[in-house]
Amino acid sequence: MSRQIYITETDYDRLKELISEALIEGMQGDISFKDLENELKKAKIVDVTLLPRNVITMNSKILIDLNGYEEEVSLVYPQDADLIENKISVLSPIGIAILGYGEGDTINCEVPSGVMDIHIKSILYQPEAAGDYHL
Repeated sequence: MSRQIYITETDYDRLKELISEALIEGMQGDISFKDLENELKKAKIVDVTLLPRNVITMNSKILIDLNGYEEEVSLVYPQDADLIENKISVLSPIGIAILGYGEGDTINCEVPSGVMDIHIKSILYQPEAAGDYHL
């Protein structure tokens, strides 16, 4: 059973543009883009002023539990991804899985090494809650 996920209008527009660029560049066969597009189809698009403060948006910093291992990560656009700095791409399986979910949610995610449970412990920083609307 899936839960309602929320995405800001700005994030939705930028992510749709990312998918469109992939189509132009001939990368439409990449499963990551298809998975992201499917998530966007399920999402409720909301104005930044109506977004709950406990929802993961682009450039949010989150404390997650990955199969019992706590990790602080930031959800970023592909060009900003950096595993050393724990910046995970929205096109990664974990990035796609957590986008739009909130504190307390647990998501079952298929990754290359198998399946993992991701528990969102807390949102440490959400740009919209901080008034940073144009990151």
